[in-house]
Amino acid sequence: MNPRLDLLQPYPFEKLKALFAQIRPNAALPPISFGIGEPKHPTPAFIRDTLASSLAGLASYPSTAGSEALRQCIAAWIERRYGLPRVDPATEVLPVTGSREALFAFAQTVVDGTRGDALVLCPNPFYQIYEGAALLAGATPVFANSDPARNFAPAFDRIAADVWPRVQLLYVCSPGNPTGAVLSLDDWRQLFALSDLHGFVIAADECYSEIYFDEARPPLGALEAAHKLGRGFERLVVFSSLSKRSNVPGLRSGFVAGDAALLSRFLLYRTYHGGAMNPSVQTASIAAWNDEVHVRENRAAYVRKFDQVTPMLAEVLDVALPDAGFYLWADVSRTGLSDVEFAARLYAEQHLTVLPGSYLAREADGINPGANRVRMALVATPEECAEGARRIVEFCRGMARAA
Repeated sequence: MNPRLDLLQPYPFEKLKALFAQIRPNAALPPISFGIGEPKHPTPAFIRDTLASSLAGLASYPSTAGSEALRQCIAAWIERRYGLPRVDPATEVLPVTGSREALFAFAQTVVDGTRGDALVLCPNPFYQIYEGAALLAGATPVFANSDPARNFAPAFDRIAADVWPRVQLLYVCSPGNPTGAVLSLDDWRQLFALSDLHGFVIAADECYSEIYFDEARPPLGALEAAHKLGRGFERLVVFSSLSKRSNVPGLRSGFVAGDAALLSRFLLYRTYHGGAMNPSVQTASIAAWNDEVHVRENRAAYVRKFDQVTPMLAEVLDVALPDAGFYLWADVSRTGLSDVEFAARLYAEQHLTVLPGSYLAREADGINPGANRVRMALVATPEECAEGARRIVEFCRGMARAA
């Protein structure tokens, strides 16, 4: 067996399942989950209909590179969304079966595991796929803690100077999971300068890019930042997905775009890895990427939920609107409970699930930046989100009375 498998830590939801194993939640209340970040808004009918009408494609083996039509569609969407003059669909775009598997597989392509000192730098807290990808590629993960003073953007400027020369791959998540932080143009200027100096590759996870609160101010993307700074896509790739944008997490459809030389090698890896996208899914994906009406409606639904829920929770917890995304990153310190205790007692008393922040982070520089925080995914119906917020308020006020 691959001994590196023993280095993997349990996934956050496995830890949550173990935490809840001996708890009997309040049976008088129906369950509500703010735990997993799985979109619950309805999948648009036109995407379902396109998928159903395209089943003839199942009779053919798909190309690993995807159809020309899909690559052209994705390239055109990137150009529209980020104001780019030209994205080459033949060399700078690669469809993938969801961003999760691509984020993992990319490290296996980029990292030189024969170098015993190889590092992969991740934000902290983070999406655990980054860590697993680093370990199984033969590298050691290191972490940049989030900075509360900058709405929880990673503090890359606090990474020691002797670390950067060993970094082969940097994972960036913007908008971030779980914090919702969006990197600024100055952040990107710093990261590009470090990449130019040390030669590492930047993998920008942008799967939450289309969930934001102001139609006039969409989150800055990595390719957009490169263009604004007058550079090309060298050592830069972005990962995106239809899962959150179009409420189709089961479709497993996304893309990687950026540095043509890197994508050429990634395509070679994927040819052996077996990452080709179902032809019917490709057709449905084209329909989804070509339509923005449903995406605006989806954003508006999240805005309404955040507008209702955030002020309620701010009465009892330290919580504020994120830059983007569909998570609230709440500090529970004023309850006198740790994040793990808060999640366990909330589940027991209110039959409501949240995810302890410490499960989403690692100790770095002497702290776990997720400690005393919980992640709340506002993915349920507006009614469930409002009821969940009411239960949290009741729970926290009960804690205050008991103190």
